[in-house]
Amino acid sequence: MKRIYYGGDIVTMENEVETAEAVLIEDGLIREVGSLDAFESYMNDPAIEKVDLKGKTLLPGFVDPHGHLSMMGPLATMADLKECESFNDIQDTLTSYISNKGLNEGDLVVGFGYDHNFLKEATHPLKHILNDVSEEHPILIFHASGHMGAANDAALKMAGIDENTRDEEGGRIGRVEGTTEPNGYLEEGPLMALQSTIFADIDMDQVQLANLGQQIYIRNGITTVQDGATSSETLKLFKTLSDEGNLKVDVVTYPLVAENPDDMKNNEAYAKNYYNRLKIGGYKMFLDGSPQGKTAWMTEPYEGEESYRGYPWYEDEQVKQYVTKAVNDNVQLLTHCNGDAASDQLLKSYEAALQESDNPNKDNLRPVMIHCQTVRYDQLDKMAELAMIPSIFVPHTYFWGDVHLKNLGPERGNRISPARSAFDRGLVVNFHQDPPVVKPDMLHTIWCAVNRITRKGVNIGPEECVSVYEALKAVTINAAYSYFEEDRKGSIKPGKLADFVILDQNPLEVDKMNIKNIQVLQTIKEGVTIYSSEVLAK
Repeated sequence: MKRIYYGGDIVTMENEVETAEAVLIEDGLIREVGSLDAFESYMNDPAIEKVDLKGKTLLPGFVDPHGHLSMMGPLATMADLKECESFNDIQDTLTSYISNKGLNEGDLVVGFGYDHNFLKEATHPLKHILNDVSEEHPILIFHASGHMGAANDAALKMAGIDENTRDEEGGRIGRVEGTTEPNGYLEEGPLMALQSTIFADIDMDQVQLANLGQQIYIRNGITTVQDGATSSETLKLFKTLSDEGNLKVDVVTYPLVAENPDDMKNNEAYAKNYYNRLKIGGYKMFLDGSPQGKTAWMTEPYEGEESYRGYPWYEDEQVKQYVTKAVNDNVQLLTHCNGDAASDQLLKSYEAALQESDNPNKDNLRPVMIHCQTVRYDQLDKMAELAMIPSIFVPHTYFWGDVHLKNLGPERGNRISPARSAFDRGLVVNFHQDPPVVKPDMLHTIWCAVNRITRKGVNIGPEECVSVYEALKAVTINAAYSYFEEDRKGSIKPGKLADFVILDQNPLEVDKMNIKNIQVLQTIKEGVTIYSSEVLAK
């Protein structure tokens, strides 16, 4: 079936000035793009479906360059702690959750989204706070960053964490002062180790959870989604969804190079190519934590600290081994780096791996540095030399900008998410939200990038603002580039997939302060409308 979209702003993203009056699609592909005059014969053909945009705006479907799709469904089953402003709020929310869910004694309770930076107590709740909610239910709550959290005694027992449990490399177990008894606080590695156990115990159909997660992205106009750090079990779930035709969007997975890299070679049908909308894109690696939780690994101490700089997940030699494996395996590597010391570790390891590798394709692997929160200008220069992609978590400017100014000081704090500097160096910059850390709202992300305003209204590092068009590139064509898919996605051009988003206003035309208020009206994947909040005229 052929269909024409016309009657609104059609932003092709082919270049900054090019627009179109009409788009013809057929069999999931874009066939023609042009003026209404050129489409006259099509418009008069009764066999072709016509969709009048009625002044709305058509853009390429948004591409999510980094996130965790598999966590989005389970998140919907957890206690929502995002609005909590005190320990009492957390306790009340968890108590209500237990009551409303009708949980049985011993059932697991999981909460997500508290942020100690915004709590009255200005610290993390410990196990005694959660024990007061319940001693019968294991309770685990996640910080909004996903890199730290707290557990009650029942959850610690379930995890086998006690006074004899040692801290592992790349993480920390909080202790009662003067003892080795765990106080309930968990940071990085120990918390991550619990996640697979926690999610496996969620009493809900896994397919239903995955569909819940997809819908969150779809409602935000996103047609390609990432699942970073995909476990072997999660990959099996995605394969089931793929085989049964239940993936509504394209899903790109990245197994951990430190844990399950063989998932790529053991699933050749999905390796670097889509099979029923599922693809294994490469490997994922973590090198540090989060700056708002002071676990990101910095070269200089945090503000107000004598020597504490966060910490690495791995020693240099181990990182070198992982990076070398990716390069020699001819596989793209996505690496989590928030602190500039972590960025140094990645850049040095990757440069050395390239110099030593005999892989003839080693310079074309498009490695990605994920987050780039405190990346320095000299590091951006090195990224350009290595053809490394910066995937910038630009919503940090709004959600934690004030915290970064406090924790990092004005010089480093104003430099977070240095998008302008990255674009100026010719890097293929993309933007992400790291869902579920922040919801996958591309319009809010664009607003953050062009305005850089914190929760408290501070204009943080205004010299790092980008244009609206550049921000749109970062969530369309540039994001597609990071998946080696710029020839089939990210712009409206004949031969590409008919992946579109329809907005109620044109981001290029509205006041830039109002971009975050733009609404997604429809999401279209390969010509099929998979979300609609408004029926357009036909």
